[in-house]
Amino acid sequence: MLWKLSLTGIKGRFKDYLVLFSGLIMSSAIFYMFEALATNKDFVTSNSPIGMAAIVFQIGSVLLGIITLVYIIYANSFLMSMRRRDYGMFMMLGAKGRKIAQLIAAETLVIGTAATLIGTAIGIGLTQVVSQFLLSRLDMHIKHFSPLYLPAVITTLIFFIVLFIIAAVVNQYQLLKTPVLQLLHDDQQPNRIKENKVTRLIQIVLGLVFLAVGYYMMIAIATFQVMGLVIALVTIVLGTYFLFNAFFGWLLMLLKRNEKLRNKGLNNFTLAQLSFRIKDYTKMLALVAMLFALALGAITVGIGYQNEIPKIADSASAYDVVLNQPTQKALTLTKDLKGVKQTATYQVKEDAKTVYYRTAQLKQTPLLTMEYGKTGSVSTETKVRQVPLRELQTGDTYLFRSIQVPSQTAKAVKLVSNEVFAQIAAPTKVVKTYDVQDFSANLPVIKKLYQEQLKANPELKANPESDSSKYVSYKMANGVFSGLEFMGFFLGIAFLAMLASCLMFKILSGAASDVKRYTMLAKIGVRQSLLKQSIAKEIGALFLLPGIVGVVHVLFGLQMFKELMIDPYNQIWIPFGIFIVLYAVYYAVTTWLYRGIVLKETKFGE
Repeated sequence: MLWKLSLTGIKGRFKDYLVLFSGLIMSSAIFYMFEALATNKDFVTSNSPIGMAAIVFQIGSVLLGIITLVYIIYANSFLMSMRRRDYGMFMMLGAKGRKIAQLIAAETLVIGTAATLIGTAIGIGLTQVVSQFLLSRLDMHIKHFSPLYLPAVITTLIFFIVLFIIAAVVNQYQLLKTPVLQLLHDDQQPNRIKENKVTRLIQIVLGLVFLAVGYYMMIAIATFQVMGLVIALVTIVLGTYFLFNAFFGWLLMLLKRNEKLRNKGLNNFTLAQLSFRIKDYTKMLALVAMLFALALGAITVGIGYQNEIPKIADSASAYDVVLNQPTQKALTLTKDLKGVKQTATYQVKEDAKTVYYRTAQLKQTPLLTMEYGKTGSVSTETKVRQVPLRELQTGDTYLFRSIQVPSQTAKAVKLVSNEVFAQIAAPTKVVKTYDVQDFSANLPVIKKLYQEQLKANPELKANPESDSSKYVSYKMANGVFSGLEFMGFFLGIAFLAMLASCLMFKILSGAASDVKRYTMLAKIGVRQSLLKQSIAKEIGALFLLPGIVGVVHVLFGLQMFKELMIDPYNQIWIPFGIFIVLYAVYYAVTTWLYRGIVLKETKFGE
């Protein structure tokens, strides 16, 4: 009988359960994807360039696990808020607490296990798509990889089932310790603000000071390093909490004192709604602001690292293509290069100790080299410059590194006249250089030219560190940063899904208690359009405030990457735009669901 009543209750709240169910599916799907890419040992060991990406994905799965734990707590709270009144009614009708506890455990485990199984299946498909996309960006073939990886399946199932077992135990404990009357009227308990101006002022000041210290630590991360990161994490969390806990209530108070604003439409009712559960909301908003910053930061840094790849390649060499002893096939391929800006040919001879270049050629087509600013900093601007002939005549071998053949690295360099060059008893070698308008657009041709370069210079395979070509630098950067890009993007999406779902569940869990207030407003003649506007404003404020704080956190947080990225703010509008659109979708869905709950009986109010 209890099962029948329970299923009837779930059916009546199917829309709300669907939100919970979809959120759990998404979290388990992305968790599986990270585990499958990070823990597949055969795949990692057989494809060594993936090693760094695997480490990055493993870090992502740990972070995702922590956030998932927080998410499950709030999802579980939402589940209980929907059912507490029903459970109280069952107990009023004579059901034993033990039976209700068993029913709670069964419902929690069934919903959680079903969502995890479906999410894992979706994760397998997602892993296939993402891995292929990732590896195509890494520009390599793979071995020993399958999207269905049993250890990752087992890890995902165990992790989520353990979480739901813990949630079921907590639910049982909370229910059995709660009086029946409180279960029936628990959602009607207001949470008022304690009017203490001194305490509020102290919290606002502390919040601003903590945030200022945290932001400074992120800006000066090169000086403080790990200690600065720890201090920033602690102070920003505390600052965010104090700011929301005090500032939000103070802001509401100021808005309520503004008579013009308060008396416009249903603003007074909307502000009263926000004040009704202010303490619960401020705690949630502080958490959402931090998760928002983590999610947006992950996407921004991930995409930012992908944008770094061509910049790092450009800073490695002054030439897009350098061909030492080019084969006929290589010369034919160069005709497929698009947007060639400049090409040069240099003749070289070498003996046991010295490499000889023709002065006339270097005078006619000056050698190009990279000029760096502050040594050792990735963020330093680099530029290509022409090397004056007098500088080349000093014999500095580093200046010739970009066009040297592999065997020349340990030899001296000497510039000679055409006559002297002709008298040197050694075969003439040819070096051809090419500069193009867009390196990325010519990448397929450049890859083929690199393969021909390996054939013509077998020394490169035996001594790959001597290869300073732009394509090699591109491959190395792509192998590292592509993993960071995809980890950042999918970890950010997972964070977003869970933080927005947490806020959604918190808002919807209080919707049942609002039905009477909206019904009363409808009965006294308030138009439904005004009620909808009030709901949109109330929920909009709850989404907007943590979003603004999260964006500010990210803007300061990107300062930490100035030593690791050339320009962490490059094209920042792309990740911000993607994230804001997705966040707005969650806001729209939450508003729609909330309206469906509180306005379902107010149609006569039109």
